[in-house]
Amino acid sequence: MLHRSMADTNLPHVVLDVSRLLSSAFRGYPSGIDRVEFAYARRWRAAPEAACSFAAQTPWGGFALVPRAAALALFDALAAALGGDRLGHRAARRQAIALHARLATGLGQRDLLRHIRDRPGSVFLLVSHKALEQSGPIQALKDAGAGFVPMIHDLIPITHPEFTPPRQTLMHRRRMLVTAAMADAVLVPSAATGAALRQHLSSLDRPSPPITVAPLGLDLPPPHGTPDRRASVSPYYVMLGTIEPRKNHLMMLSVWRDLAETIGPGAPRLVILGRRGWDNELVFRLLDRCGGFGGLVEERGAVDDGVIASVLSGARALLFPSFAEGYGIPLIEALSLGVPAICSTVSSLIEVGAGVPEHLHPLDGAAWRRAVLDYASDQSPARAAQMERLAGWQRPEWTSHFTIADEVLKNLSTQLRERHPRPAIGSITSQGVVSAPVVGRRPGMP
Repeated sequence: MLHRSMADTNLPHVVLDVSRLLSSAFRGYPSGIDRVEFAYARRWRAAPEAACSFAAQTPWGGFALVPRAAALALFDALAAALGGDRLGHRAARRQAIALHARLATGLGQRDLLRHIRDRPGSVFLLVSHKALEQSGPIQALKDAGAGFVPMIHDLIPITHPEFTPPRQTLMHRRRMLVTAAMADAVLVPSAATGAALRQHLSSLDRPSPPITVAPLGLDLPPPHGTPDRRASVSPYYVMLGTIEPRKNHLMMLSVWRDLAETIGPGAPRLVILGRRGWDNELVFRLLDRCGGFGGLVEERGAVDDGVIASVLSGARALLFPSFAEGYGIPLIEALSLGVPAICSTVSSLIEVGAGVPEHLHPLDGAAWRRAVLDYASDQSPARAAQMERLAGWQRPEWTSHFTIADEVLKNLSTQLRERHPRPAIGSITSQGVVSAPVVGRRPGMP
């Protein structure tokens, strides 16, 4: 749905980074952050052309202007991928379009800087973590006059380094230093992430830029077909997300090993949706060598959104025993479909769930086992109580998210204009706009 502010003549000029979308065209199933950047691209393509420019990192470093026609062709190709078309000649065409868009940036760094100088109050918007650790290219845009607003999705590589490759932890620390030194405002998807960011910057004795919570929306298509009717014979649960240690598949597989040994074929089933990640060899061996624990566990891999909706809508509950989350999209997907959820006690999941899900400690395997057996029954009081709570739950919407983000962007743009009411001497464009002055480096920039 087109947000009403797209018709707002007071929109600032936004430079939206789409570097991650260029990369996602060459990957398989899109990640959660890919989807956020795509939602922003879809939204800002609907803005007047003068209100938004698209930028990306070039192979030679720095940010450059992506020609609008190349950017729109990329967004159209990615829309098909997000709908489930990831294979065959269409995937090859999508990759060719992405390659063309990347090459089309060419020497577009000067074009991008000119766009910023010609539009006082411009804001550089980076909604993925990609290139956030690289201060030089960002500073070049600020020196041209742009404000800088990143979105910080989580601090998991810093707060839970055991679940992250060391290189990623070091990179994320650098991203937070750049954020502290250069961001004029920050968007976060949850209050939990905002609190973690403030705490981290405080521990570094760094000033915190203004942080605004803007809960993410959800684009969940209608289910492909009907729910899994095997549920009427054998109730099943769903785990959704990349199979990595942070998601705690190991604990849930231990529960299902016990169910297979103590109950047997009559036990509830577990359906695992999501691609295989990293550093999880024990879980992979359990999935590969244990015969699905007597057929009770089924791994379906990376499936498209319609299949996710179909499988999830027939489940007794979503199981989400994660050790750390910045937001919790799988939880929103489940609750949006009217499916109960049993989640860990992670603060962001408590926040997003708003009192609806059942929350259990991620290490209390016995409690998870009891909940699985309880919710499998049609006479479960706990499940019935959650269904009652679920009736009053309101799904976060992209329109609400963009209302919040718009206010941040407009306020920053106004501040930039007021900070320099008289433009510096520069070239006059065909629209009669004088180039903007340089915005200096924030003290303490690493």
